[in-house]
Amino acid sequence: MLAAFVSTPAPKDPLSVLEVGERPEPVVPDGWTTIQVKAVSLNHHDLFSLQGIGLPAERMPMILGTDAAGIDEDGNEVVVHGVIASPGWMGDETLDPKRSLLSEVHQGSMAERVAVPRRNLLPKPADLSFAEAACLPTAWLTAYRMLFVRSGLRPGQTVLVQGASGGVATALIVLGRAAGYRIWVTGRSEEKRAAALALGAEQAFESGARLPERVDGVMETVGKATWSHSIKSLRPGGVIVTSGATTGYDPGAELNRVFFTQLSVIGSTMGTKDELEALIRMCAVTGVRPIIDVELPLTEAREGFARMSEGRTNGKIVFTL
Repeated sequence: MLAAFVSTPAPKDPLSVLEVGERPEPVVPDGWTTIQVKAVSLNHHDLFSLQGIGLPAERMPMILGTDAAGIDEDGNEVVVHGVIASPGWMGDETLDPKRSLLSEVHQGSMAERVAVPRRNLLPKPADLSFAEAACLPTAWLTAYRMLFVRSGLRPGQTVLVQGASGGVATALIVLGRAAGYRIWVTGRSEEKRAAALALGAEQAFESGARLPERVDGVMETVGKATWSHSIKSLRPGGVIVTSGATTGYDPGAELNRVFFTQLSVIGSTMGTKDELEALIRMCAVTGVRPIIDVELPLTEAREGFARMSEGRTNGKIVFTL
């Protein structure tokens, strides 16, 4: 079957090891099933996998992709929840020490077919396209959990989203606006800031700019490049929710500001199947839809990866089959 995969890591030149070609059909353990993939979205996790981050060479070749929408063995349209809990785990699967994502231990979803646990399937609403549905399980679920589950923030409060054009960031803008938050954003270019305003952000600022006032919360996925600005932008008692660090994991902690102004730093990772179900319902109730930058056939995966690597994105990149 056709798939996008990696056979050897390349920390310095990840695109050089991206392969698109034939791979064996998925192995289906007990309790699992096979999904005919119709759409899969690209995430930074996939770029990291090409670099060998979180994916050691002994697990390769590995098909990439953490989420998908497609058709199950009974002909039902489904959304795949990409967090794989360990056997027998009960409760919040993001807290399972042995959890994984598709493409970490088990073969990923950037293929014509993918094997997943039956418990990881949710019905796809008819009014969501396969491409839109494929954006939900990773980036949009991450944003949903950050804003509505982990932050403790309430509608009406001011939230700064760092790095306006990425998949999680655009999801935070759209979901936050729909729920009644006052959304501010930062962006590296005038084009990215204008796009964020068009999505519903109230104000957009250059990266690192001094804000008109301090905010109640900051949503962080950028890491080292924006961390100091995030800390300085918070009001006393404010909260940072971090779910990623695309520019580096080791910023200065600025603990003096954290303890003196009593800031909270909250980690957030992906989300649960129940939260994904709630997100799908929110899309149905509010009419919000994932922002798709470009749809490409899987055979053109290299172009999509290059766009993400170079920061040429304004929303999600989706591969179709």
